[in-house]
Amino acid sequence: MKVVVLGAAGGIGQALSLLLKTQLPAGSDLALFDIAPVTPGVAVDLSHIPTAVSVKGYGQDGLVQALEGADVVLIPAGVPRKPGMDRSDLFNMNAGIIKNLVEHIADTCPKALIGIITNPVNTTVAIAAEVLKAKGVYDKNRLFGVTTLDVIRAETFVGELKGLNPAELHVPVIGGHSGTTILPLLSQVKGVEFSQEEIESLTHRIQNAGTEVVEAKAGGGSATLSMGQAAARFCFSLVKGLQGEAVTEYAYVEGDGSDAQYFAQAVRLGKNGVEEILPYGELSAFEAKAKADMLDGLKKDIQMGIDFANQ
Repeated sequence: MKVVVLGAAGGIGQALSLLLKTQLPAGSDLALFDIAPVTPGVAVDLSHIPTAVSVKGYGQDGLVQALEGADVVLIPAGVPRKPGMDRSDLFNMNAGIIKNLVEHIADTCPKALIGIITNPVNTTVAIAAEVLKAKGVYDKNRLFGVTTLDVIRAETFVGELKGLNPAELHVPVIGGHSGTTILPLLSQVKGVEFSQEEIESLTHRIQNAGTEVVEAKAGGGSATLSMGQAAARFCFSLVKGLQGEAVTEYAYVEGDGSDAQYFAQAVRLGKNGVEEILPYGELSAFEAKAKADMLDGLKKDIQMGIDFANQ
């Protein structure tokens, strides 16, 4: 497999690249691109780790070369959230970055599976889709918003609260990837009972976990290590799917539009990316209301991306 990380010198990019170097299947190629001058150094640093994964770094002029022959492209490039910033504040900075990078993907490796990590994901995925459509290469089964971080946070927080091993928990998280659009389905966690108070406080914590990290880092950045781990987990699932294994992950994808044009839910991955979008089942009254309340905001986020890409 050839996996490309666009924005590899940033906080998420470096953590993600480290995990990919140590855990991708033997014989894989890892291409690291960033406009930051340290990128070749990051690649050399990683190349000293003894695994059968080759690493190459590409600077500002090497984007096309980095993308050639890619099977999977992960995009954490962009500006991180700072204290007091809402995800929507990030929009103008990161929207242009995504548009430019996806134009190059469309021209160089249009069949690659694309994982968008750059926030606000609710909007940047719609931008990427519009760019690919304009280039005539859009395949909704090959474009993903990476929402795995919401799932691993939900599993971690439930494990903490209930004294359980989070690695053995499964918490579905649907919707979008910011604030109240993140909807954990706590009613579907097997073998765990929650009081209404626990449901409300856990839901709020999962929805605001990004802010928890931003504030704890006191201006020193946003979630980079946990996001790197989440993105790596999603990448390994994409790779397994490409190799013919049936794997299920949660991701923000274009579905049938019954909730919104793009919506995070469980997807079965395979050789063509999304093989099947799985139903998320019955919601509790609390979850159904939370979903109804957030759909307008999610649709506005999506429309903002469509409008930006087509202006």
